[in-house]
Amino acid sequence: MSAVTRTDIVAALGPVDELVIAEIIGLGATCDELAEATAWISNDEALMNRGQPLARGRVSRLVEITRGPQGDGARRA
Repeated sequence: MSAVTRTDIVAALGPVDELVIAEIIGLGATCDELAEATAWISNDEALMNRGQPLARGRVSRLVEITRGPQGDGARRA
């Protein structure tokens, strides 16, 4: 699996602050991990109802980063 790129991040999250992009790239996250994190952010209830284990590791950190400091979304560019 290849590491996520700036283009991948913007495609998944829309325009976000360069610091958010740098932090995500610095994690060494993959596109699959970013997709899983965005799925958790979009609708965590559906994933839990399917019995999906809670996000862990890099996916969990991606959720934290993309939710932003107040939990209301990543810092927009």
